[in-house]
Amino acid sequence: MLNRRQLLGAGAAGATLVSSKVWGQTLNMGLPEAAQMNSAATAITPRPSSGPDYNPVVTLNGWTLPYRMNNGVKEFHLVAEPVERELADGMTAYLWGYNGQSTGPTIEAVEGDRVRIYVTNKLPEGTTVHWHGLILPSGMDGVSGLSHPSIPPGKTFIYEFDLIKSGTFMYHPHGDEMTQMAMGMMGMFVVHPKDPDFMRVDRDFLIMLNAYDIDPGTYVPRIMTMTDFNMWTWNSRIFPDIDPLVVNKGDKVRVRVGNLTMTNHPIHMHGYDFKVTCTDGGWVPEAAQWPEVSIDIPVGAMRAYDFVADHPGDWAIHCHKSHHTMNAMGHDVPTFIGVNKKPLAQKIRQFQPEYMPMGTSGMGDMAKMEMPLPDNTIPMMTGWGPYGPIEMGGMFSVVKVREGIDADDYSDPGWYDNPPGEMAYEWTGKLPEFASNNNPKTILTTHKTLKG
Repeated sequence: MLNRRQLLGAGAAGATLVSSKVWGQTLNMGLPEAAQMNSAATAITPRPSSGPDYNPVVTLNGWTLPYRMNNGVKEFHLVAEPVERELADGMTAYLWGYNGQSTGPTIEAVEGDRVRIYVTNKLPEGTTVHWHGLILPSGMDGVSGLSHPSIPPGKTFIYEFDLIKSGTFMYHPHGDEMTQMAMGMMGMFVVHPKDPDFMRVDRDFLIMLNAYDIDPGTYVPRIMTMTDFNMWTWNSRIFPDIDPLVVNKGDKVRVRVGNLTMTNHPIHMHGYDFKVTCTDGGWVPEAAQWPEVSIDIPVGAMRAYDFVADHPGDWAIHCHKSHHTMNAMGHDVPTFIGVNKKPLAQKIRQFQPEYMPMGTSGMGDMAKMEMPLPDNTIPMMTGWGPYGPIEMGGMFSVVKVREGIDADDYSDPGWYDNPPGEMAYEWTGKLPEFASNNNPKTILTTHKTLKG
């Protein structure tokens, strides 16, 4: 889970990035350069050196698209194209995305900005970009055949509009969505408040929920799948290769989560309660913010929540649908809990000595064994912590709260060392008596009156 810190515009490894200064030299040269990213590392965007101040978001295992200024307009260049995305070490998917990545780069701007977004189509079919949640002219809304003609292969269209409100939004095609979104075409669009003190936080993380159905040993998602996905991802990454959320103790932290999968996701964070502060419809007034420890993200929606990082430790953050924290699930695998497979295993080992019977006492042993796997796939449960296998996959990461983390440092601090007396331990002494019940009827607890 190493967080390989990179700076956009500073020659990061695996990426071809163009800084705003260099782009500024091409103001009158037509189409802006198209920045590319080929690394799956989390890229850290420098704070703005001019214009309204804001704290850039940190897209887990993603990056922010650079822009150039042209007569007061912020110009971006999105390229829709086939991409190769490393979902995890040892597994690559052939997807469709933007600027070398799926999910696409995050677009960041400020309330009141006018933006001009060039969209070049390098796909084999027409596409559009819908700016999900943004208020803009009808002809810029990106619905193929309704808002404007589809962008043909090899052509470039321009979207131009004013950002009249701040918040967290998304972008994705609105033409042949079944194919293009199933292939990974989506990204996030963050509009920071014009007032730098409004809803400001110290750390601001961004997660896009997306999912794929990719058979073990293959590379291309099955686009006809409606429910039986086997790769539940954050920003097209799966645990254990989703970077951690690293924060300094005392930081005010925001986590923004968008959902463009085919189902809802209850995102649960351990160790904290938090307040829901924003939806893709706008900011939640302080008096209306509500406390949670899990927030359900509907399909096609975004939710953001804030908390103060006052509890040091390594805290899990994950989707609470249990199958969404596993990888490469076999939907046709039968349940063998309680089945004696020893006689069968002995016979199979006569022909396949490496055969390992699994599932008779649960599936946790899958996280411990290194079974032979087809090429280009990953175990159902994987990842190791300081005390053994974590037995997770898919939509799972760790919030790492530490003291002494610098403001712009997001590098992995390693595993948390629990202080003495603050970790569960084995008991070897005499056990107290315990109650047991096998009656399904409701049992009322007798009220006991305290005597003075």
